[in-house]
Amino acid sequence: MPRVKQVTAWVESRPGVLGEVAAAMGAKKVNMQAFVAMIVGGRGAIRMVVDKPAAAEKVCVQHGWQMTEDDVVQVTMPDKPGSLGVVAAKLGEAGINIDYAYVGTAKSASKVNLYLSVSDVVNALKVLR
Repeated sequence: MPRVKQVTAWVESRPGVLGEVAAAMGAKKVNMQAFVAMIVGGRGAIRMVVDKPAAAEKVCVQHGWQMTEDDVVQVTMPDKPGSLGVVAAKLGEAGINIDYAYVGTAKSASKVNLYLSVSDVVNALKVLR
């Protein structure tokens, strides 16, 4: 399981902005492999794992969207009941807090990729091996 870059586009909270961000990424051939969109402090936050983080950063700059980049942990796990429980329990037993999590496809009907923002990326990678 790798450490991957998560790009967050900080945008105006209004109807249609997710479509604008997704279309802008697509126009530059940036594939959004997973995403979660939410409101944080009155602003829109679109957190994405993309295939080309540098290109995603350029898209954000061109559109005037503030962008941040963070490391997250990618865990490929079976798409079956209990899989998330196993991963979350291992992290909890190691004292690693999950700040938030979301899933994306693993290009397979039988597995999904789980993306975890955690309090300790390095130790999470060790615990989940």
